[in-house]
Amino acid sequence: MGTPYHLGIDVGGTKVAFRVESGSACIEETSFSWGARHSAEDDLAQLAGHVARLRERIGTPLEAVGVAMPGTVGADGRVATWPSRPEWTGVDLKTALHSLFPEAAVAWADDGDLGALAESRASGCENLLYIGIGTGIGGGLVLGGVPCPGLGRGSFEIGHVIVEMGGVRCVCGRRGCLQALASGPATLRRASLLRGADVTYYRLQRALRNGEPWAADALEGSTRALAAAVTGVQELVHPDRVLIGGGFAAGIPEIVPSVSGFLADLVRQGQAPLPVEPAALGGLSSLRGAVALAGLVAAGEVP
Repeated sequence: MGTPYHLGIDVGGTKVAFRVESGSACIEETSFSWGARHSAEDDLAQLAGHVARLRERIGTPLEAVGVAMPGTVGADGRVATWPSRPEWTGVDLKTALHSLFPEAAVAWADDGDLGALAESRASGCENLLYIGIGTGIGGGLVLGGVPCPGLGRGSFEIGHVIVEMGGVRCVCGRRGCLQALASGPATLRRASLLRGADVTYYRLQRALRNGEPWAADALEGSTRALAAAVTGVQELVHPDRVLIGGGFAAGIPEIVPSVSGFLADLVRQGQAPLPVEPAALGGLSSLRGAVALAGLVAAGEVP
């Protein structure tokens, strides 16, 4: 019998990514974008179609599947909330996944927690804070090589830390959350207001490279909020470094030095600045973490 196949799935607000590994080798990596939003049933049908085609291509049964989820999943396996795709609320994720993969051991966890786990392994750093910037903001904390608060024990929701009292309304219902101020869409909205015209991701990239003031100001609104959230974590648990990744951040290298600069401004006397670096895995952290989760569940380390 050959080396078992493990599948990682990163379920995002705009796309879904797959990675199949056997041992340490990547067998296949692919993704698709969600269609127009109608219902969770339509999304699950689209997901099932792509899974079926993936199975045909690899031609081998899966031993285990790990799923990175941005929404909150309750102990009963149902989606409690997913602000980016609210139509998923109440979906029985446990049953849906077991129907898609009846032969495999299946587990799911927060995408930020899995991103942090993958980055910790890739960087060799056992104490780190990971922040993933995309459609929303996810994150994870690894202490002593172990995700905190722990896989299956709730998620590390840095995106919903309040950094501005009475600030912009977040999709979660509160005001002033980090996600409402520093996610990809939030940054683009601020850029559009400052420019006086719609700004796409690619337009923002070009403007930052060209040093256009409105683009720099838009980004600083986000990185200042990120630095405030990181400082709060630093004061409580003292990670060794901060890694910033996610699809939005992967294409905007200016984010890391800007956050680092604001963190230096917030350092207390006698306190060393916290190093900030780009995530080693770029926008693939959560996907790699999902594969790692598949390995853990196959080994019986995750129920």
